[in-house]
Amino acid sequence: MIGPSDPCPCGGGGAYGTCCGPLHAGSAAATAEALMRSRYSAFALGLAPYLLATWAPAARPDRLDLDASLRWRRLQIVDTARGAESDDTGVVEFRAAYRGPDGHGLLHERSRFSRDDAGRWVYADGEQRA
Repeated sequence: MIGPSDPCPCGGGGAYGTCCGPLHAGSAAATAEALMRSRYSAFALGLAPYLLATWAPAARPDRLDLDASLRWRRLQIVDTARGAESDDTGVVEFRAAYRGPDGHGLLHERSRFSRDDAGRWVYADGEQRA
């Protein structure tokens, strides 16, 4: 378990309690990048309900089974386009390093985000990169 004063898994430089923790507890993300970081942290912490809740309804899977054998190690934000507090859509390209039973891996994705009917950022979809 992670405490509020522990470093946030997203690597944003802050403590979990002031970075992704409030979003996991129900606060709205201010930007698409903040939502992306909180979703990475949710993967790292095994918070499937949060991931489902922040997925756009049109693309949301019925359930999400996280692989407990994966250890998410590092998040790198490669690029962002739009996604600021005043935008309705945004794109965040990232690389997420992980370790699993078969060794190390890297997920490289260009993710699209939009605002839902309540004005909250949600994950729309993503395109994996090589």
